[in-house]
Amino acid sequence: TSAALALLGGSVAALGVWKWLGKKMIHKKMEEARRTRDEGMKKMAKVVQQFREQVPSVQTDAILSLPLLELTGRLQEGSLSPRTVLYTYLEKALEVTQQTNCLRHFIPECEEQLQEIEGHKEKGLLYGIPVSIKDHIGHKGHLATCGFVQCLGTLVEEDSVLVKVLKRQGAIPFAMTNVPQSLFSYECSNPIFGQTLNPLNPQRSPGGSSGGEGALIAGGGSILGIGSDTGGSIRLPSSFCGLCGLKPTAERLRWVLGLPFQPCPCALGPMARDVDSLALCMKALLCQEMFQLDPTVPPIPFNEEVYSSSTPLRVGYYDTDGYFPLPPCMRRAVQETRRALQAAGHQLVLFSPPRIPYVMTELFLKTFFADGGRTWLDVFTGNIIDPGLKPQVNSCKMPRLVKKLLALLLKPLLKDVAMISTCRSVKEMWNHHHEIQVYRSQFISQWKELQLDVVLCPVLGPAFTMGYPRKLLGAISSTMLYNVLNFPAGVVPVSTVTEADEEELKLYKGCCDDPWDRTLKQAVSGAVGMPVAVQCVALPWQEELCLRFMKEVETLSRDK
Repeated sequence: TSAALALLGGSVAALGVWKWLGKKMIHKKMEEARRTRDEGMKKMAKVVQQFREQVPSVQTDAILSLPLLELTGRLQEGSLSPRTVLYTYLEKALEVTQQTNCLRHFIPECEEQLQEIEGHKEKGLLYGIPVSIKDHIGHKGHLATCGFVQCLGTLVEEDSVLVKVLKRQGAIPFAMTNVPQSLFSYECSNPIFGQTLNPLNPQRSPGGSSGGEGALIAGGGSILGIGSDTGGSIRLPSSFCGLCGLKPTAERLRWVLGLPFQPCPCALGPMARDVDSLALCMKALLCQEMFQLDPTVPPIPFNEEVYSSSTPLRVGYYDTDGYFPLPPCMRRAVQETRRALQAAGHQLVLFSPPRIPYVMTELFLKTFFADGGRTWLDVFTGNIIDPGLKPQVNSCKMPRLVKKLLALLLKPLLKDVAMISTCRSVKEMWNHHHEIQVYRSQFISQWKELQLDVVLCPVLGPAFTMGYPRKLLGAISSTMLYNVLNFPAGVVPVSTVTEADEEELKLYKGCCDDPWDRTLKQAVSGAVGMPVAVQCVALPWQEELCLRFMKEVETLSRDK
């Protein structure tokens, strides 16, 4: 017995040592990744300093204040050089990331790309424009981490299709931006590179998962960025940071060849300071190079005629989806925009999106957690879990029976029922996919019956106080809906939070004054001066119409 106990004790001790060594190795890898990033920052700072010494007369503020269309014009005509613009934005990006921790890494190869485009006679649509890209969009020789330690040892071997097309159009990818761990969060924090802050208010979240992009562009350190969106990851940072962002129909742009079928596919899209920038980016990307490099992308070039049209629109609108009531300022934004559109000669029609609770729990969350979250949990093996994800991870780890019991007991309260609904067989999975198709058909039928061109609706905001997004996964229903439907949807800032909004928020009771409603109230209170946005939606493959509508909303909000 004593021998057996000694053996057991030895095994326990060995296991403890093995776990300790494993953790030590993880921390060593993380420290190394941070050191590499910091060294990269120092090198860039040195390069910028050298440029400053060579060309001391650069009017930095004047360059940074130019809208993208004006900047491209200056670069095309030669009154500004790509070199000057690149180093100006590198300098500003260094300053913004010191304040917000938005950059994961600079791309030193940007200097090679600069030399490459300077040698070209033909100038692409994005000639000389510095572009930032989200962490997981592959750039040759760099990591695509998604905030995971196990991704730190693998460098991307080839530029993604999207990066290749950007480069062919003369753009200069110069920085990769920070993301939340696993991307399944609308905070922006991971255990390797830390927490990104909102440049408009460091106590608030920049949103996620394209939060690094949101912070860098809003801080003035990038003029154009590429994000991705599976539940709102372009639109939420755009709302929180006061930017314009477009989630296209997912198949209109790709970054990886041969992606498997996804019921709620991930869409890549642009983020910028104005709608014209988004349109120029889409025009540049939807070119022959894109269609040749990835034959699965439909060869539909950008339709300039639709974007520049001034025909009055028939606009459906709603200010609540009946699932997660948003703060008063977000509903005010929809109603003010509705009145402005009406006054400008557009036709406004009340529209009610059908069955949002069903979409949120049975369609959206079931898509991602069909196996009870086991696949998602697997990626955390051997990783330190970011605090922002612990509620979801713990929920996934619960035994199925416990989840079912909780669902039964707490059903009246549950808005974050994440991972409770699962598919128990292949047949159930096929049925689930079919249910998504049926819902899409019903939604389109309702849209067509009302003869709508576009829809105006709310988006989650204003920017949450840090730490709150993890408590309110269900609050993303406003953006999530259009991932399930795979409709193009964009966000446009139209206002800011006023003192009157704050007073009204004090009376806010949400749906039924439940814990989630009270948490939302806490998350957004004290946001006077923060951006307030609306969401603009069109039918699949109608990105140009969506952008045209966004441009109309932007123009009217600026004319107020």
